[in-house]
Amino acid sequence: MKIFHTADWHLGKLVQGVYMTEDQQYILQQFIQAIDEEKPDVIIIAGDLYDRSMPPIEAVNLLNDILAKIVLEKKIPVLAVAGNHDSAGRLNFGSRLMRDSGLYIKGQFTKDHAPIIINDSHGEVHFHLVPFAEPTTIRSIFEEEAIRSHHDAMQKIIEHITAGMDTNKRNIFVGHAFVTKYGEEEANTSDSERPLSIGGSDCVNAALFKPFHYTALGHLHKAHFVLNETIRYAGSPLKYSLSEHLHEKGFLIVDLDEQGNSTVTKRKFMPRRDLRVVEGQLEDLLMLPPSDDYVFVRLTDATSVSSPMERIRTVFPHAMHVERKILRQEKPSELQVVEAEKLEDIDLFRSFFTDIIGIQPDEDTERLFTEMLQELLDKEREIVK
Repeated sequence: MKIFHTADWHLGKLVQGVYMTEDQQYILQQFIQAIDEEKPDVIIIAGDLYDRSMPPIEAVNLLNDILAKIVLEKKIPVLAVAGNHDSAGRLNFGSRLMRDSGLYIKGQFTKDHAPIIINDSHGEVHFHLVPFAEPTTIRSIFEEEAIRSHHDAMQKIIEHITAGMDTNKRNIFVGHAFVTKYGEEEANTSDSERPLSIGGSDCVNAALFKPFHYTALGHLHKAHFVLNETIRYAGSPLKYSLSEHLHEKGFLIVDLDEQGNSTVTKRKFMPRRDLRVVEGQLEDLLMLPPSDDYVFVRLTDATSVSSPMERIRTVFPHAMHVERKILRQEKPSELQVVEAEKLEDIDLFRSFFTDIIGIQPDEDTERLFTEMLQELLDKEREIVK
């Protein structure tokens, strides 16, 4: 069975005030062309189809058009789950009706889980669709107070799935989560990945997915495998933040054999406009060849410059951001250069607090900030639902 594994389309994405819909349409046309060339049996979209719970109409129309081409015209089944950016309820609406046409969308996890069964020449392949869900939701579904973290929730979900799983069949897990090698906290692969929680409680141990022949994941925007090559992130199809400027975007082609062994290859996308960084003194940058790329500019001028964006756009008309490098003093005798986008939330808070109050925040103040940030994140999730 040949499977296309993709994720994190984030249709309707706004980057530095620029809607990426036309760029997304450009990329998805390449995806359609790849379907015609490779003729996959199944397509997986592992969450975050949209960038927010109420996407713009252009994004809705784009998803509708692409899915219609794949499912209705080309008769290829699409299996998709909701991510943390999606509205689970909206994606779930009409899902039972759409199954008859070959579009399987799981927006909300339910206790009456059943796999989607698709046949190839070797028999059945069972796909287990698990949308993103808060630990509180899974705790309520299973009525288990011990479920507190995303790892706890995923562990319970997988225990529930494997209890009724046919181990004589090939089983594939499709999910949207922050999976790390040992369940320990790691940095996100992109600034545009919305944190699932504060303090590392969003991490899921990759060892949980051992019962599955292949695990197709979404959430992290850089394509990579976790723990072993059968547990993979496809990454996003486009660069959605400065932190992704070195990523190579595309999707994964998974060839599943009769025993469930998988061979994975990556097919790259060619964007309409690349997103990249240019750095140097302004006068030197103005001498570079003109480019339509989306550029983030880091100025290294020792003194301030006038109208930097206006001047930069004479060479880079689609420049997204201009900044000067920040000098941060670690010790009286040391200066360190730091890009603003690399500062963590707590570092930004410390810097802001120190600038306003004149002293560093103490442990209690930092704890209050972290708790408030988590509360805001939880409220945002409730709105998304």
